[in-house]
Amino acid sequence: MIFRKSVGFGGRLGGITLAAVLVGACSTLPSSGPTGSVIRNGASATNSEFPYTLIKLTGPETLPTPEPRVVPTLTAVSRRSTDLLGIGDVVNVTIYEVGVSLFGGSPAVSASEGAVLGVAPGSRAERLPAMRIDDRGTIRVPFIGQVRAAGRTLTELQNAIQAGLRGKSQSPQVIVTTQDSLSNSVILGGEVARPGRLVLSTNRETLSDAIALGGGYRGQAKDAVARVERNGGTFEMRLSDLLDSPEQDVRVAPGDRVTVISRPQTLSVLGASNRAEEVTFPRSSLNLAQAVALAGGANPNQGDAAAIFVFRMNKDAAGLDKPTVYNLNMMQPGAYLLSQRFMMRDRDVLYVGNARANQVSKFVQLLSQLFLPIATAQTTVR
Repeated sequence: MIFRKSVGFGGRLGGITLAAVLVGACSTLPSSGPTGSVIRNGASATNSEFPYTLIKLTGPETLPTPEPRVVPTLTAVSRRSTDLLGIGDVVNVTIYEVGVSLFGGSPAVSASEGAVLGVAPGSRAERLPAMRIDDRGTIRVPFIGQVRAAGRTLTELQNAIQAGLRGKSQSPQVIVTTQDSLSNSVILGGEVARPGRLVLSTNRETLSDAIALGGGYRGQAKDAVARVERNGGTFEMRLSDLLDSPEQDVRVAPGDRVTVISRPQTLSVLGASNRAEEVTFPRSSLNLAQAVALAGGANPNQGDAAAIFVFRMNKDAAGLDKPTVYNLNMMQPGAYLLSQRFMMRDRDVLYVGNARANQVSKFVQLLSQLFLPIATAQTTVR
């Protein structure tokens, strides 16, 4: 009599139970993030804790609009004369006299010197000590007293001193020069080669001119931001944008504070990519295709190339943050062309979704790790 082993109800029940355990276990396995379908469905969820808008990139019309150009918000400053004096400036005053000398100065000026300086030959020169224009905007000249200097040009100050000496000196001639022009300068600081006070020689210097005169930026232009502070207002612009758009190059004005800051542009790579890390832009601009390449693409064992997402905080008309998620299916050949026109922005998050099929393969690997040692031990005992 031959007995055959049959699978009864208990065997079928055990198989069903095992299948249920497999399905339940797949949902509880560790994962690097949600799948693409979870992200897509989350955009339409009404009770979501973090609501967002999902935009599927299917053609050029679905691409986000380019970032608006930075508009200078600084108060306009009228053009200033390069020899205009102000509080804090240091001036040198030289007085030339003929005949009886009021100041009893230096030896007489020769004919050649007089021709160069525009004064009479044989006159005597008196060079007064360097004088700083005080907080009231005046300097003190012997035999005249207080003379207003701030707000006047060098020529106007010369004429004022010369007029004050008439009747006290015989044919006085005055020459005024600037030793330190503090009121016609800007403060240059930050990541430049030579920070400090920069005198504006022409009063036509632009922001890029000021940085160049300060020795230039010490790092790479793509990582630098130039900030200009003027009368309580602030204007910022990346040096790379400044070089690419010369028409945006603002003109600096006396009293400005220019600071060059190192602020690299970065994006965060998360999910089932081959690299999960913060990536610094290797150049001033970066498109989605380049960003995916920097991330190493979707992991062939875990990632889903159809679930490429970019998480971004856009600004609405009121200036409020509007969470937006862009989805690109890179299983379609045309998506690779479209990705070259999608420009990444600073602080974007590039996410590669997990493939749903990976959960089953992970569970099989887990079972192998659990039962392989037992099977090996049984084989060894036999």
